[in-house]
Order: sequence, then C-alpha cells, then structure tokens
Amino acid sequence: MNPSTLPAASAGADASLAGYSIDMGAERPLRLDCGVDLGPFTIAYQTHGRLNPEKSNAILICHALSGDQFVYAPHPITNKPGWWHMLVGPGRVLDTDRFFLICANVLGGCMGTTGPKEINPATGRSWGLSFPAITIGDMVRAQAMLLDYLGIDQLFCVIGGSMGGMQVLQWAALYPERVFAAIPIASSSRHSAQNIAFYEVGRQAIMADPDWCGGDYLAQGKNPHRGLAVARMAAHITYLSEMALDRKFGRARQDRKQFTPGFDAEFQVESYLRHQGSTFVDRFDANSYLYISRAMDYFDLAAEHDGVLANAFKGTKTRFCIISFSSDWLFPTSANRAVVHALNAAAANVSFVEVESDKGHDAFLLDEPEFQATLMGFLNGAAEHRGLPRSTTP
Repeated sequence: MNPSTLPAASAGADASLAGYSIDMGAERPLRLDCGVDLGPFTIAYQTHGRLNPEKSNAILICHALSGDQFVYAPHPITNKPGWWHMLVGPGRVLDTDRFFLICANVLGGCMGTTGPKEINPATGRSWGLSFPAITIGDMVRAQAMLLDYLGIDQLFCVIGGSMGGMQVLQWAALYPERVFAAIPIASSSRHSAQNIAFYEVGRQAIMADPDWCGGDYLAQGKNPHRGLAVARMAAHITYLSEMALDRKFGRARQDRKQFTPGFDAEFQVESYLRHQGSTFVDRFDANSYLYISRAMDYFDLAAEHDGVLANAFKGTKTRFCIISFSSDWLFPTSANRAVVHALNAAAANVSFVEVESDKGHDAFLLDEPEFQATLMGFLNGAAEHRGLPRSTTP
C-alpha cells in the first residue's frame, strides 16, 4: 500500500471517532480455508488513540459473534455506547492515551466488512448463500492484511472475548512473531458439542422463517426477522447464568395484579428475551449469523496441529493471560484451563485467572472489578517488558 493513502490515525492522529473502510485483495486475493480465493473484499474498522513513532503500542480488539467494530464510539444504528466502552477510553484499562486500538468487523460480518449481504462484484447481487464458507483462520488472515496496510509489523496485544478469544488464539498460532501479548477471555480452543447444538437451533430458526427465502431474502425485499430474533433469544440464554436470571427476573410477571393465561410475554424474563431478539434484528444480518456461527463450530485449533493443542504454540514467545468466569457454562473454566495446560506443555509464558462472578458468559462485557484489575495488571507488566509507559490510573 502507498503510505500516503494510510488514514491519519495510523500516522498518529487522534482517531477516537474514526471509522474506515478499505478494499483489499484485488492484487493478492485472500485464500480461504475452503479453497476459494476472495478478492477484492472490504474490511471496515475503527481506531482509537495514537500509534507511537515506534509502532509498538497497537492493540487489536477482536469482537464476539454479535459484536462489531464499534467497541467504543456510539453504534450508528442503535446509538448505544460501544460494546466495550467500560474498558476503552482515556485512563481506562484499554487506555487510549497509552495505546492505539484497532477493531475490525470480521470477515462475513454485516457492518461494512464483506459478508453475505454485500454485493458480489461478479453478479451485481448480494452474495447470499453463494458467499464462501469462512473460518476463524480466515478472519484472522484478513485482519493480518489490514495490519500490513497500516504498516504494523507486531501488535503489542491481541485481546477478545468469546469468539474474539478464538481469534486471539488463532492469531497466536498463525502469527506468533506478530503478537507480543495475547489475552483470550471466556473462550476455548474449540466449540463443544453443546455449543454446536445451541447454534444449530438458532440456524434452524432462521432457515425455518418463510421470509428467509433460501438465503435470497434481500433480493426479494424480505427479512427473516422472526427467525433471527429466536436465534438471538436462544443464544442470549447461554450468555447468562441461572443466578443472574433469578436475581434479575425470578418468576416475576409483567402484571403482578392479575393472572392472564395465554402465550403473550407474561413473565418478565420472556419480555426481556423478546426485546433482545427484536433489537438484534435491527443491526444484524441473518445470513451473517449463519456464516459466523458456523465458523465458530469449525474452530478446532488442536485439529489444525495433528490433534495436539500444544503444537499450536510450540516455540512461542508470546505472553498469554487466560481469563475465565466461574459461572460461564458456555465456555467454562475447564475449557480455558485446557488452553493453559497446552501453553504450559509448550513452555509458554502464561498467566491464568478465574474471575468469581455470577453473571455468566457475558461477564466480560459487564462491570467486573476483578476482571478489570486482572487486565490492568497484565497489561502493565507486558508494557514494562515492551518498554511502554505504565498506567497512572490506580
């Protein structure tokens, strides 16, 4: 890439509200794991903070299935704060006064990066189900092309939760020389049978919606919003814990004064789930949900290395911090410990913390002081070894 075409943020300008979209792969297509060469394709991303002259303070934030690049700035559709706004900003854990933060919408996404809802240049129509199958590895290789474009050879840190944690592990396995520190949170080296089963329920709900039209709904002016809402409702249950649901809702009814039998949202937890489903369809594409959830199902880092997870990290110099949550049953502590054991077997530099929380899988998105303190401590230690300033925030 011509350096003069780089966005100002990559040269050190303040990019707290910056958003970018770039076309890549025209000259060198991205070879997907399914064997298809994809190019050109678009990556949409945001940056926050300043890249230092040594280009040594860049942090790549990897988002989860239902996330996107709007990690800090208000979301353009919902106007809600970014999904990690509690961690990102001046003086916060991901301090924009210290670090240059990058967050890109994943390949297959629906917020500007090429995915099934975008136009296939070969046909002039939305890709739909003609979009090639994608993997977590494909997402990471696309991100690596973005970093090449930005002129960043090595990341200070790659961090992410859930599917974002999968991307972190894939980064450490594919590009160990480009990752100084890695923080996979509430994640795993592979999807369990239970996780695959839950996502299959969601996919079947989408495909059973008559407005899905075999994946061609955009061309027919329709939207399978009912099926996508049900998929979101089913998935959202897995992000919570029984304790969190009981504390927030219990068996409370919408109308406490009278009993009205029927199938409307009588219980408050039902109303909550329906709200989660209805708001999700305003910002997410149904086919993207199919493709991204399937990419998570495909993820099995050990299988890529002769069935031995430790082989994925052989000889790595990356510093790791693995974080799990005690009430997370979607990606339980046992799955995170398996990664720790593999890193130990590879003689890697690894720290592990299980955060006590009753908030379930979504705890990594919520205000958890122990979680934030763990991140701050690890980042400060890694920054010291990297020659970066420590945080002045207590």
